[in-house]
Amino acid sequence: MSQSPTTFDPYPGIVDDLAYTYEGVFTRERVAATVQAARDVLESTAKVKTYLPVFVARQAREQLMAAAQAEGLVAKAVPEIVFVCVQNAGRSQMAAALTEHLSARRVHVRTAGSAPSGEINSTVVEVLAERGIDLTTAYPKPLTDNVIRAADVIVTMGCGDACPVLPGKRYEDWDVADPAGQPIEVVRDIRDDIQARVTNLLRQILD
Repeated sequence: MSQSPTTFDPYPGIVDDLAYTYEGVFTRERVAATVQAARDVLESTAKVKTYLPVFVARQAREQLMAAAQAEGLVAKAVPEIVFVCVQNAGRSQMAAALTEHLSARRVHVRTAGSAPSGEINSTVVEVLAERGIDLTTAYPKPLTDNVIRAADVIVTMGCGDACPVLPGKRYEDWDVADPAGQPIEVVRDIRDDIQARVTNLLRQILD
């Protein structure tokens, strides 16, 4: 009698690891559902599949932490900022990277987009590398309610993404040019504009 071929799971151990990490916080079923949601989103948008298991694990872990913070199950150590732009491939990624670079981990940063693209803008990666910032392992992420609920500050990047308005949150909309399709000189100007805005925001939050 012939047997059905064994189904290959490209993400072995991710649910096991996260279920262990969040034991006593979330059920295994919720962890598994979060991993599946991350797989569904990232598999449908990724242009390069090589590192998908890494990205799925990171996305699921981030979503679980955001949910735990939003539901009051895990205390926040530092203020939370989320940068939102439709494709989450240029402006919001630059803002998040510059914020992490300049804040010395005094804030926690997330990024998100309502229609995340498959990869980060390569010119954005290049102009941040000029500042010693490595964006090569970043990837576009979907906008979820948990990310917004966990944030203290929500910054939209002038690109039309609508976020739910929740009490106790600080909202800003930055009118920042889109780096997509722009020459590197223009993207450098966008980077510097975002850095000035980030510096001002950090002064207000941390001083």
